Amino acid sequence: MKWPRLKHVRARLTLWYVFVLGILLVIGIAGASFVLVWQLHEQLERHVVQDLEMVEGLLYFDGGGHLHFNEDYHNHSESKLVQERFLEVLSPDGAILYRNDRLGNRTIGGAPFPGEGVGGYSERSERVSDGTSLVLASRQHSMQDRTILIRVGYSPQPIWTHLKEFVAILLLALPLTLAAASIAGYLMAKRALDPISQMARQAEEITTERLHDRLPMESDDELGHLAGVFNQMLARIEQSFEQLRRFTADASHELRTPLASIRTIGEVGLQCDATPEEYRDIIGSILEEINRMTSLVDNLLMLSRADAGQIPLNLDMFPVAEVMKDAALLLEPLMDEKEQKFRLEADEEILVRGDRLILRQAAINILHNAVKFTPVGGNIAARIFCEGSRIVLSVTDSGPGISTEHLARVFDRFYRIDPSRSNIYKGAGLGLSIAQWVAQAHDGEIGLSPAKDGGCTFWIRLPLASSSTIA
Repeated sequence: MKWPRLKHVRARLTLWYVFVLGILLVIGIAGASFVLVWQLHEQLERHVVQDLEMVEGLLYFDGGGHLHFNEDYHNHSESKLVQERFLEVLSPDGAILYRNDRLGNRTIGGAPFPGEGVGGYSERSERVSDGTSLVLASRQHSMQDRTILIRVGYSPQPIWTHLKEFVAILLLALPLTLAAASIAGYLMAKRALDPISQMARQAEEITTERLHDRLPMESDDELGHLAGVFNQMLARIEQSFEQLRRFTADASHELRTPLASIRTIGEVGLQCDATPEEYRDIIGSILEEINRMTSLVDNLLMLSRADAGQIPLNLDMFPVAEVMKDAALLLEPLMDEKEQKFRLEADEEILVRGDRLILRQAAINILHNAVKFTPVGGNIAARIFCEGSRIVLSVTDSGPGISTEHLARVFDRFYRIDPSRSNIYKGAGLGLSIAQWVAQAHDGEIGLSPAKDGGCTFWIRLPLASSSTIA
């Protein structure tokens, strides 16, 4: 059978509180009952021994040698009625010398066992011949030059009677105690959870248009920490939404520009009678814009897949200098067109473990960025060296450099230092963002260092492939 789940947390907390409290109270009642029985049993054993000593002084032999018990010691004639003593006196050979009226014809313990009552008290639990349990004490006693064995026992039944009364009282009080505890627990749980309910109501009012709102942090306890965690999450969501808005706006702008160019070129071509050579130029311009738009869409798709973790890395071990050589070979026509001088300093023995194609793309993006901003006849220097346990790939250009206020946003998507120069330096501002993702995907980092005499150095640091990694 499946129990229904309570809707509210405060109700579940109250139920668990009452359940645990009930178990603890039951355990407490059991423990108290055990202690009570143990103490009463100890008192009964002491009482039996004390009563045995008193019985020794009340026994006497008459002139005929018969043993009697003097019951006239009671202050009141009815006081003897409250005595629950079981008394039996035997001779050393086991002959019955005396039994009190309460014992009657029943026997206690049978024949004496060896050493019973010799030199002290023999205390034990016994049963009367009819099965009644007793706490028994026996001792040998000399009286009128005769040795007798006295056995005195008391029934522990009053102990269990007191125990039943004690447990009954506690069990009767248990439902009232649990009811009071449930009310108090519910009020305490409600008061403790009120701040969470308030935070939930305030969080429900936060929409995409109000992501700047924050939950109040009124204390330094766990609830304050929870509010702080939610506020940090809201800050991250707000930042992500802002980046998404900016990304969407920039992507729309970048896609609209080539489409507008294609439309303009096509409309101009249709409005005039052009020669075949002029139509070829028009088609060439359209294809150039299409290629630019295709490159932009490919980069956007790559970043989107990278953000979703859908680009698997095909890890391999290879010399890191190869990716820079491939990038330089691919961009060599652009460098020749601008009469730029390229120099590569690399240790061919430095190995990296990574995805060759993706690292090659990062090297191409960094080197292409240097080619775009290095003036005609300028110099571009690439270095590959080890720095501790890291591999450093650096590309230094002799361009105009980057001012300090732009350093923090160079790797942002669609970010360009001077948007007015976008037509001069064809690009959408995604190359460095892709290079940043490549570095991070290989447990590395990317950055730049402005040079004092102009230009800047972009660098990528990657983990050095150790011998254990190669194996």
